[in-house]
Amino acid sequence: MRDIVDFIGNTPLIKLKYPSEITGCNIYGKAEFMNPAGSIKDRTALGIILDAEENNLIEPGGTVVEGTFGNTGIALTMINNARGYKTIIVMPDGASEEKQSILRNMGAKLKVVPTKPYSDPGNYQHVSKRLVEDLQSKGETSVMWANQFDNTANYKFHAKTTAKEIFNQLEGKVDGFTCAIGSGGTLAGTSIGLKELNSNIKIACTDPQGAQMYNYFKYSKLEVKGDPSETEGIGQYRVTKNVEPSLIDFSYHITDYEAFELLYKMVKTEGLFLGSSSGVNVAGAIEMAKEMGPGKNIVTILCDDANKYFSKLYNKEYLISKKLPIPEWL
Repeated sequence: MRDIVDFIGNTPLIKLKYPSEITGCNIYGKAEFMNPAGSIKDRTALGIILDAEENNLIEPGGTVVEGTFGNTGIALTMINNARGYKTIIVMPDGASEEKQSILRNMGAKLKVVPTKPYSDPGNYQHVSKRLVEDLQSKGETSVMWANQFDNTANYKFHAKTTAKEIFNQLEGKVDGFTCAIGSGGTLAGTSIGLKELNSNIKIACTDPQGAQMYNYFKYSKLEVKGDPSETEGIGQYRVTKNVEPSLIDFSYHITDYEAFELLYKMVKTEGLFLGSSSGVNVAGAIEMAKEMGPGKNIVTILCDDANKYFSKLYNKEYLISKKLPIPEWL
């Protein structure tokens, strides 16, 4: 008998018709939206919990606290429920209403705080850390901070799973991999794992507008490019411990307009109903294919589906207010 946690990973690799046709490459998306809690962050959460159990950082009935824009919190709550832990999530109010509702309905304790930059003590990551310290000072004996951004169990789990799955699914015929940076774990871990299997595989950071990783990897300086993004869960402003080990060859910058337009295109051409970060990732894969030339096999991550983003992605008034493209069927 297997429980829900056993079904994390081993997701399909889907060939994307439209992106492949316009580039002359084979562009594939790793279908991470098919994980049990619906996103790539199922892997992050499982890696963190398995590491905590192995190192006795949490006891039965203990509490896991995390600051997250949503998907990591949802994944942690699922895993914690299955393994008998409690979950407290700190989330910025800029996260979608759908994610907040999912967390509450799954039984997590949710604390919503104003959206503030990392430099501000009120930033959701700092609030979550202080919450752990407060609980510990009050005598809570088994409380851990998941700390997805700087807990290196994150990227190590991707190196062991995501990278090897991609390599095996394409029978080793991988030319390039790219994705955006949230915590950094997916890009770093997959880059390390793939290059260990074949050092000739190229890796690219695909950055949404308003973040700093494009300039960091291209020009070695932390500098914002573009206005703040309307995508959620990606767009890093600092070099986390899960970004540091990344092995990057190329760096691409994708605007929200490009990402959203591509998302709506793929609904019609691929039948894929994806979240905003997937639009950034696929746009980056297209740029990578153009740079590397035709005939290459390029892989990216389809992070989650659109069901958590109705209030933004498929809200005509919202899209108009942000000067973003509108699906023709709205």
